[in-house]
Formats: sequence, structure tokens, C-alpha cells
Amino acid sequence: MFFRQYNLACLSLFSYMIGDTATGDAVVIDPQRDVSGYLADAAANGLTIVRVIETHVHADFLSGHRELAAATGAVVSYGSQATLGFEFEPLTHGQRLSVGDVMLEIRHTPGHTPEGISIVVYATADLIPAAVLTGDTLFIGDVGRPDLLAAAGVSAQDLAGALYLSLHEQLLTLPDDTAVYPAHGAGSACGKHMSSALSSTIGEQRVTNYALQSMTIDAFTEIVTAGQSAVPPYFASAVAANRDGDHDLLDEQSTCQRLDLAAATDAVRSGAVLLDVSDPASFASAHLAGSINVGLDGRFAEYAGDVIPVGCPIVLIADSGQAREARVRLARIGFDTVVGAIIDIEQTLIDHPDRSATAQRLTATEVAEWALTDPDVQIVDVRASTEAAVAGMVPGAVNIPLPQLLAGLSQLDNKRATVVYCAGGYRSSIAASTMRSHGFERVADIVGGYSAWLAATERR
Repeated sequence: MFFRQYNLACLSLFSYMIGDTATGDAVVIDPQRDVSGYLADAAANGLTIVRVIETHVHADFLSGHRELAAATGAVVSYGSQATLGFEFEPLTHGQRLSVGDVMLEIRHTPGHTPEGISIVVYATADLIPAAVLTGDTLFIGDVGRPDLLAAAGVSAQDLAGALYLSLHEQLLTLPDDTAVYPAHGAGSACGKHMSSALSSTIGEQRVTNYALQSMTIDAFTEIVTAGQSAVPPYFASAVAANRDGDHDLLDEQSTCQRLDLAAATDAVRSGAVLLDVSDPASFASAHLAGSINVGLDGRFAEYAGDVIPVGCPIVLIADSGQAREARVRLARIGFDTVVGAIIDIEQTLIDHPDRSATAQRLTATEVAEWALTDPDVQIVDVRASTEAAVAGMVPGAVNIPLPQLLAGLSQLDNKRATVVYCAGGYRSSIAASTMRSHGFERVADIVGGYSAWLAATERR
């Protein structure tokens, strides 16, 4: 058996390739949209990808099943309960698929979504389960959140009840030594307590996973629906794109059109947003006025999707290599609207000093002094509500999680001096630059975030 787990850390996404090197057949499960890695591994190991299986209709990324099908002719399969806008081969509960001598058993495990499936892997003829790919039904240390479809009229309580049954009747009935491989890890918005571990076992999860402890279905429903993070605003469009399947195929090799300042300015006048991918410190020292800062080194696509409206044209500010990477990473969440890039921002700012701006970043001590001299300052905490509840907040701060920032700007006064903070300073630079681009006149963020604030408080 060939088995490989792919870890796309910037989206906390796990995908898989399973094959038989004797027969050359392979299946890919829950692929990311840029599929060159799967194709290269298949070629290197003498495998042909004959099927792509999606464990459910994903919300946090655009799947690569269309790209893989176009490249290989592979069949695309979802669980039989899926309702899609394109042809697929449905997989029914209990169905077994042969991939050479490897056997895959489909189990219908709704809860995160109505159509969710898990895949039991049998590597030998004795049909003892070797592993189970659990999609977003069971994570390491957590289970899939059941509330993402509330806006579509699907009750979180109903899905939580289905999730309880899926876990106890389909997954916990597997032997304790069955390896567990989920579709997401720590940091994903599809759950709240996910471990950073890459895999586990049914037995380990039975003992350590809070959601698998002995409790009634009502208690389970209450515990898994409480304390979930804000839903990123791009999730609904990603679900629609994955469900309808009518978006363009991704060309990983295409390059960004190079734009000069005049062309970029014209694009902005037509509704584009300027997206600077530099780190927060570099952005603060000098940037193009009006640009939003989302550093490429972090959870770039997800956080860009928090503060840029779906469908908005995007002008990247990045060097050529960064621009290509940023374009692909944005495409992973369905943002295919990059119109070009300003490649040499340093020279652009030298040539056009009137368009240059700096960002104010304050130490925790400076923020405390500012608050004393200007008691009208408004302080905004852009961490998740659960982070703020557990760790505490700066006195007087209002909590507006980053995914809710655009909707929450009306709660704030754009004329007042404003301080923004997060846990360490990455999200606060995103939020502060977004607020400036929306007309906030005086915005600073805290270097080092809430951690620095706590340390400064302890010293005092």
C-alpha cells in the first residue's frame, strides 16, 4: 500500500493519496486546489490517480477535484447524500472500493455536513481496519463544528445530533488501534480544540477527546455548539463554488501581470484593493497609502479572506516570487480576482514619495500612556471571542474578531484615536491597515499584542 498525508499548514488542511504500487491505481482524498504535488508523487511512484473522493462539500477551501479530474481523467466521488451542480459518482454507505489490493469502505457520517462520509482503509485481505480518514467528522482532540450551515437553514442542533450518532455508531465501533487521519488540524475554523498532531488512534481519541466522553446527546449538542469561532466571511462562497463546480480551473504556472503605479491606481478607482504581503514591521516602515497588510508568512489566504470582500479585484504588492505564491494561495480559497502586482514597491515609493505612508505601532507601555493622555481612545481586540474570554482583555477594549471586522466597523468611530491588538501582532496589523483603508484617521496596533500587554502589566 502507498499512503501519503499532505499537510497544507497555512490552511490546516490534510489531504491524502492511497494506492497500490503493484497495480498502479491511486485515489486522492480531499485535495487542495493546486494539484501539482499529487501529480508529481503519482508519477514518481508509478501510480495513476483513478478517483478523487471528497469527504464532504468543503467550506474553508476550494477543492482540487476538478483540476485532478482534468489532468488525469479521474472519477470524482462524494457521498450519496451530496447535492451538487455537476456529475459525480456517488458512494453509498457500506460500499467498498478496491484500489488494487487496498480496500476502502465508505461510511456515511453526517454531522459537520449532511453529506459527510468517512473512509475506512483495509490494507490486507483479513479486512482488519488499518486506518480511517474521518474528514471533518472527527478531528484529533475535537469534532467537526455543526453550525456552518445555519445560514442555509440547516439546524446546528439537528446536525449535532447526527454527529453524535456518526461518532458513536460508525467511528467508535472501529478497533482501538485503528489510525485516525482527519481533514484538518490545529488552527482550522472547522473546529475549536484541534490538536497539532498529524494523526491519532480511535482508542486514544476515545480517552482524550472531550467530545467523545460519556454524555447524553443533549449534553453533546450543547458542548459542541458552544464557543465556536466566528465563521470567516468567504466560507459561504467557497461552499457554493465547491457545490456548483462551475469555476475556472487553476493554472498554477501563470504569472501575475506587472502593474505600474498608474495602472494600479486605475484598478483601485475601479474597485480593487491593494494587498501588501510584507511582514508587519516592513509594512509599518513604509507602504503604499491605502493598502492592506496581510503577511505572506502567516495564515495569509484565510486572513485575506476575512478582510477582503468576495469577488473584489486585488492588486498585490509583492516581489515576483511572492506575487506568484500569493496568487496561488488566494486561489486556494476561491479568490481568483488578482488583476496584477506592483513588483518593486521600494522603487515605486522612492519615485512617488507623496504616495508613501507609515503605520504607527506602539509598545504596550506607550499604549498605556496614550490612554492616560487621551481617555477617548478606543481599543479594539481582534482575537477570537474564545481567545479573549480565556486569556482576558485590555481594560476598556471591545472585541471584534477579525472575521467580523468589516461588518463591525460601523460600531466604531473612525474619527477617534484607535488602538488594535491581537495575540502577537500579526492580525492586528491586518486589522489596523484595513481600518485605515476604510477611512479611520488615527489607528495604531500593539507590537507583540496582548502577550506584550500582559508582560508590561506584570512589570508595573
